[in-house]
Amino acid sequence: MWVTDDGHVRHELLPGGRYDEARGDRASAYQGRYTLTGDHIDYVDDTGFTADGEFVDGVLYHGGMVLRRVDAR
Repeated sequence: MWVTDDGHVRHELLPGGRYDEARGDRASAYQGRYTLTGDHIDYVDDTGFTADGEFVDGVLYHGGMVLRRVDAR
């Protein structure tokens, strides 16, 4: 699970290349698939929207956000 410092955005990277993103009180706000290439992650949500990010020193930088890894609850 990758979470912004304020806890508003939460990315759960699931086995099999799927992800589930929650925003605020909205669980599963976005869902789709992801691929990893080195430290780069590409997302394609189920509507076809694409985004990407980079892992640097254990931090995920994605769409202007900074997400840190936490244990899934």
